Amino acid sequence: MAAIRPDGDVHPSRSYAPYRSTLLRHPTQPLVVVEDPEAVELTGPVFGHTDVTALDSDLTRLHSGEPLGERITVTGRVLDRDGRPVRGQLVEIWQANASGRYAHQRDQHAAPLDPNFTGAGRCLTDDQGGYTFTTIKPGAYPWRNHLNAWRPAHIHFSLFGTAFTQRLITQMYFPGDPLFAHDPIYQSITDPAARERLIAAYVHDLSQHEWSLGYRFDIVLDGPGATWTEQQEDEAR
Repeated sequence: MAAIRPDGDVHPSRSYAPYRSTLLRHPTQPLVVVEDPEAVELTGPVFGHTDVTALDSDLTRLHSGEPLGERITVTGRVLDRDGRPVRGQLVEIWQANASGRYAHQRDQHAAPLDPNFTGAGRCLTDDQGGYTFTTIKPGAYPWRNHLNAWRPAHIHFSLFGTAFTQRLITQMYFPGDPLFAHDPIYQSITDPAARERLIAAYVHDLSQHEWSLGYRFDIVLDGPGATWTEQQEDEAR
C-alpha cells in the first residue's frame, strides 16, 4: 500500500517489492524525533551564497573539452503549494552521461566514460524561484534490479531549504520514454497524475538556435500538486 501524506497525497511505500533494494534499505524502526533541530545544524555542513558560482550550473563547461551528447537546457521554477516562488534555494543535479554511465567508481556499466563530463551541477533559485542548467541529455542504463532492467533517462534533483536537514530529492524524466512502463521506480508512484508531474515538458521557445534543446521542469514543494520526492536513497547499481 502507498503511504498517505498528511495533505492527502499518495506516496510510494518505503518497501516496494518490484524495487528490490528497498526490501533491504527501508527503515524498520520508528523515525527518531529531533528535539533540537538547531543542534543538528551545528554538526552539519554549511555553505554560503559565495560558494555557488554561475559556472556551476553549466555542466558542459566544467572541463577543458566539450562533452559528447545532445546539449539541453533545463529550466523551471521552485514553488510552494500556492504557486509562490521559493527564492534563494540551493538546487543540485546529478546524472549519467550520454552513454548512460555515472562518473562514479561503483558504476561499472560497460559504457564509455566521458572525460569532459562529470554530471553534477548546482545553482541558487532567483527572486522568481527560477533555476537553469545547461547539460547533456543522459542515456538510459541497466541496473541489477531484475532481468533486463533498464532505467529511463533521468536527472536527479536535490533541493535544500534553509538548513541541510531540509532536503528533498526527486527525478526528472523526458517525454515519451518507452521505458516508463518497465521501470519499477517510476511505477512505484501509484497516482498517474503524480507520475506525469515528473516528466519535463519540451518547450521549443526554450531551445537555443544551433546550441541546445529546451525543457521545463517546475517543482512544487507541497500541496495537492506537489512534485513527488524520494523517501529513500537512490537506487543500488
